[in-house]
Amino acid sequence: MTTHAELPSMQTDLIEVAGKEIFVAEMGDGPPVLLLHGGGPGASGVSNYARNIAELAKNYRVIVPDLPGYGRSTKGLDLADPFGSLAGAIRGLMDRLHLDRAHLVGNSYGGACALRLALDTPDRVDRMVLMGPGGIGTTRALPTPGLTCLLDYYKGDGPSRAKLEKFIRQYLVFNAADVPDSVIDARYKDSIDPEVVAAPPLRRPKSLGALWRTDFTRDSRLSRLGVPTLVLWGAADQVNRPSGGRMLAERMPHCDLYEVANTGHWVQFERAGLFNRLCADFLAGRR
Repeated sequence: MTTHAELPSMQTDLIEVAGKEIFVAEMGDGPPVLLLHGGGPGASGVSNYARNIAELAKNYRVIVPDLPGYGRSTKGLDLADPFGSLAGAIRGLMDRLHLDRAHLVGNSYGGACALRLALDTPDRVDRMVLMGPGGIGTTRALPTPGLTCLLDYYKGDGPSRAKLEKFIRQYLVFNAADVPDSVIDARYKDSIDPEVVAAPPLRRPKSLGALWRTDFTRDSRLSRLGVPTLVLWGAADQVNRPSGGRMLAERMPHCDLYEVANTGHWVQFERAGLFNRLCADFLAGRR
């Protein structure tokens, strides 16, 4: 896991948004890019993008928040509309940072946050990169084994390092040897924060209405969204089905799809060099 000491030019702050604190790390200058992390146990912004921040910061002002409920941000999330709650918090963060518009890059849960923000307020988003985003066809099939493992992490006998290692090595990535033990150790430590254990931010929806609100493919606004979007999806993703990428490409009028071979759910980590090049080029308008 990359620490702040390993990125000496990174600045950090706690910013109050609607009465809650959001932890933010920043690096670089240029057009603003928000990197929104996934929702797995122990996830946080800097750890999720450890292999990308410094490279993207060569050309962009990279802003990396811990999403509400995670890391050093205030815990608690509106589970009746989780994506809307996340999008509202990030939009509020943009307001506090005086950003009228920004690029959004979102992985998994963070991808769902980015997409919801763009649907609700497209005028706030320049370009968007989504990696295996959540909420694509969630009411059209049963959860994948990887997503089931993730959602069950805090159930039964509660969190454990063994359960987290199984999720990461068996379901999150294509090549288990790619993930050092230190990453699992750090994420496990963060996953057992008493506030998180008491109210996990990622849980199964409790009602049909809440489930319906998590499926973007049932949102008619998707076909009218004018935000240029690049979707990157690991062909071996066992958390969110790769078919979700084709669903988005078919429904969104300005969506490019890149399916990455021999890669799981964590494209920006497993294929960092490829991701960094594609992301920087797309956000700059180079195709």
